[in-house]
Amino acid sequence: MTFSTLGLTDSLLRAVRESGYTKATPIQERAIPVILSGKDVMAAAQTGTGKTAGFTLPLLQLLGGKTNTKADTVRALVLTPTRELAAQIKASIDTYGTHENLRCGVVFGGVNINPQKRILRRGLDILVATPGRLLDLYQQKSVRFDDIEILILDEADRMLDMGFIRDIRKILALLPKQRQNLMFSATFSNDIRQLAKTICRNPIEIDVSPRNSTVEAISQKLFHVEKADKANLLSQLLRADTDQTLVFTRTKHGANNLTKRLNRDGISSAAIHGNKSQAQRTKALEGFKQNKVQVLVATDIAARGIDINQLATVVNFDLPHVPEDYIHRIGRTGRAGARGLAISLVSSEERKQLRDIERLIKRSIERGDTEVFDLSKPGREQSTHDSGNNVRPAQNTVDSRQPNRRRRKSRVNTGKRHSNGNTWRSSPSDIAANG
Repeated sequence: MTFSTLGLTDSLLRAVRESGYTKATPIQERAIPVILSGKDVMAAAQTGTGKTAGFTLPLLQLLGGKTNTKADTVRALVLTPTRELAAQIKASIDTYGTHENLRCGVVFGGVNINPQKRILRRGLDILVATPGRLLDLYQQKSVRFDDIEILILDEADRMLDMGFIRDIRKILALLPKQRQNLMFSATFSNDIRQLAKTICRNPIEIDVSPRNSTVEAISQKLFHVEKADKANLLSQLLRADTDQTLVFTRTKHGANNLTKRLNRDGISSAAIHGNKSQAQRTKALEGFKQNKVQVLVATDIAARGIDINQLATVVNFDLPHVPEDYIHRIGRTGRAGARGLAISLVSSEERKQLRDIERLIKRSIERGDTEVFDLSKPGREQSTHDSGNNVRPAQNTVDSRQPNRRRRKSRVNTGKRHSNGNTWRSSPSDIAANG
C-alpha cells in the first residue's frame, strides 16, 4: 500500500517522497488512518518495522494548521526510554515535518539542562522526552502540561523494564484528562495491558508483531563455545567478515572488556551503555554509522533507539535473560527487505536461555561448526575447508561430525551429543549477575 492511500496531506506526502519511501509498512498501513481518526491506539510492533513514522506522520498532521507560541507549554508529548531513541524520534519528526510550520524539541538527561530550558521557553508543538529529565524540568517550572492534546508512549515495555513506571505515573497525573493516547510496545504483556488501562480509553489494538515471530529475512546461527573462548571466537568471526556488526553483551563491564579485547586484536570497536556520557555515546554511534568503527558493543538498554540502515550482522555475545529481547536484538538487522545475519555464542551456562528462546520462536536455531577455528591462536582463523582464504563461518553447514571428536587445546563445545545423550559438558557458572 502506498502512503497516498492513508489520508496524509500533500505536504507530508512530499516529505515522504523526498525521504525516498513509497510503500508503507504494515504498522504504518494500520496505525496512520486510526491515529488520524483521533482514536486511542495500543500497538505492538518490533524495532525496524517503521513504527516511528507510523506515529510521527499522523502526529504532524493532527497538529498542523497552527503553531504553539505559549511559553513553557507543549501540545504533544512523546515519552521514550533512552536518549538514543529520543534523538531518533526527533530526527524523524524533523525529516517528515520539513514542510510543516511546527516546532519540536527533545530533552533527556546526561547533558546540560539550561539549553533545554531555553528551547521550552519559546513554546513547542511536540516535545520528545525521557521521563526523568522531563520531571526535572517540571519541578524547575520550565514546562507545563496544561495544553497537551496527544500523548505517545514509545517502547512502553522497555520503560517498564527500566523501572520508569513511577515516573510515568507522576507524569500522567499532571496531564489533561482529555487527550489522545498512543502506546507502542514490542509485546502485549500483562504488565503492558495493565498500564494501558490507566492511559488509554477504548484503544484500537494493532498487532503486527506476534511475540513468537522473527524476521524472515534474518538467518540465525549459533556456536556452542565455553565462556572463556567466546572473545577469541568472536575476534575470528569478525576478521573473517568485515561487515559492520552490532554485538550485544549482558553487562556494561562486559561491554567495556570486550571492546578493549577487540581493539587489541586490530578490530575497530566502540562500546555504548548506560555508564557512558551522552557525548561518548553519541561519538560511538556516529563513528559506527559513518563506518569508522566496524563493531559496536552494546547492552540491551543502550541499544534501544539505535537505527542503522543496512546493518548486516548482529552477534549475541551473551544470550539475554528475557527471550523476547532476543527478537529485539536480531531485529536490528534484516531491515527494509535486506538480508541479515544473527549469530549467537552460547556457553553451557546459557542452555536455559537458549531453550527459552527456541521455545519462543518455535524453531531450533542452526548450529555452526567451530572446528574451522583454532582457539589456541587468538585472532587467527584456521579454516579446514579453505586454507589461505577467509571464509564466512556463519555460512558453514550444521556440524555433522562424529560424536566426542573435539579439537585438542580447545575448550570449544560444538554442540554435538555425547554418548550419554547430553549436549553440554558441565562447568561451573561464572556469569555476572547484574548489568
